[in-house]
Amino acid sequence: MGDVFKEQIVKRKQTGMDSLKRVGLVVAMIIVFIIALVVVPYIAPGLAFLTPVLILLAGFGAFFLNGLLKVEYEYIFTNGELDIDIIYNRSRRKRAFSSHVNKFDIMAHVEDMTHAGAFHGAQETKDFSSGAVGENTYAFLVNYNSKRTKVIIEPNEKMMDAMKGSISRSKLHLKR
Repeated sequence: MGDVFKEQIVKRKQTGMDSLKRVGLVVAMIIVFIIALVVVPYIAPGLAFLTPVLILLAGFGAFFLNGLLKVEYEYIFTNGELDIDIIYNRSRRKRAFSSHVNKFDIMAHVEDMTHAGAFHGAQETKDFSSGAVGENTYAFLVNYNSKRTKVIIEPNEKMMDAMKGSISRSKLHLKR
């Protein structure tokens, strides 16, 4: 049997909360700008030379924080091992999850009510999906970092086919 390797990128959909955070960044930027130009020269005239530095730091901070709102997830499946990375602003990557799929207790569609009770006891939930429930939105239960963790993913058909070979049929419940 040959090696199995599959990759998939899932882009998280922008929510109303993300838009609200962006508005908050703009408002914070305006407040810092006003403080730097109006308040600092009058309260501390000796520090007025720091005004451009303060404005640049605030601008850089807003730019950096805005980039953290652009999120993609990369699923990497290699010979039974599922790794999930979070990619911020298409430039920074962080490993968020890693486990062998044979350690999954159960894997079912998120809307599968027959297995909802199994997921009810999860101590932690990690959502690595686009945020919208679809035909291919699945959840699995696994012991991860000493906690019962429910993980939500959105594998495409190729990824799901690769995973089927490593998960026990009694643990995998596909949507019909």
